[in-house]
Amino acid sequence: MSDRPNNDGAVLEFRNVTKYYGEFKAVDDVSFSLTPGSVCGFLGPNGAGKTTSIRMTLEIIRPTSGTITVLGRPSALEVRRRIGYLPEEKGLYKKMKAWAIIAYFATLKGMTRKAAKQRAYELLERYGLKDFSDKPTDALSKGMGQKVQVLASIAHDPEFVILDEPFSGLDPVNQQVMEDIIRDMTSRNRTVLFSTHVMQHAERLCNRIIVIARGRKIFDGLIADAKRMLPRRVRIETNDDVSPLRQLSEVVSMARIESPGMPQWELQIRDNVDAQGILEICFDRRIRLHSFNQAEPSLHDVFMQLVGSDAKEARFR
Repeated sequence: MSDRPNNDGAVLEFRNVTKYYGEFKAVDDVSFSLTPGSVCGFLGPNGAGKTTSIRMTLEIIRPTSGTITVLGRPSALEVRRRIGYLPEEKGLYKKMKAWAIIAYFATLKGMTRKAAKQRAYELLERYGLKDFSDKPTDALSKGMGQKVQVLASIAHDPEFVILDEPFSGLDPVNQQVMEDIIRDMTSRNRTVLFSTHVMQHAERLCNRIIVIARGRKIFDGLIADAKRMLPRRVRIETNDDVSPLRQLSEVVSMARIESPGMPQWELQIRDNVDAQGILEICFDRRIRLHSFNQAEPSLHDVFMQLVGSDAKEARFR
């Protein structure tokens, strides 16, 4: 019997999944599903339950209760050749050559040695490591070594890729390469789930986010929907008295922004208010503006609002 699921089915589905370690509840009644071709950011502060959820997905550990379905099957082990996985704990065989590491992991996922070697060289060339193909991994920089490990996890062209903190420890150049790798996979309708503390990457790459804190899911949806949870913002720059704006029903809050030169102010406005209306009010009140900008909340803002005090442990870059 083929292990290929219906293309309309979920790539990953959690149903009321809970995981205890002794008396500690690491994951608390979490449910969600991923559709084919999506790229989903798995977000949360340290200790939120992200890595535990990923390990349960791969059946490295088992849930205490609830069910997990991967690529239409009740066990990831049944479809492991169709999955790519980059663990949070990175490590390579130090004396193996870069191409050999990639080819070795590809053969473990069913590729022939010849095809795996060819694939390894292709990937190393595509992502800027051609000149290091025959170098042992202990001769590579940390960023290069991490790229090799990422390429080893996707060399067999998996349908579903799970990346646990893929940007951790990478310099800006290699972070960009990592983004390119993820975009290349999604352009071929691969499904990607990655955990991260780096909100900028999630904002650029994801069409969906799942946020968990203290083991519970607190948001699941589109980034645009998450941003609509926060008030919209307007920034103005003026030397004039802005106190009349504080009295407006359209304005939720107003704060001075520390900046050199002319004073700047940020106004949070109600969701049903047209920002241009604030501009008209400034003209009516004879507040002379040097600049006027609308700014939607960032994913960082959303994360801080959703997670609250738990976010103090998160590492933003």
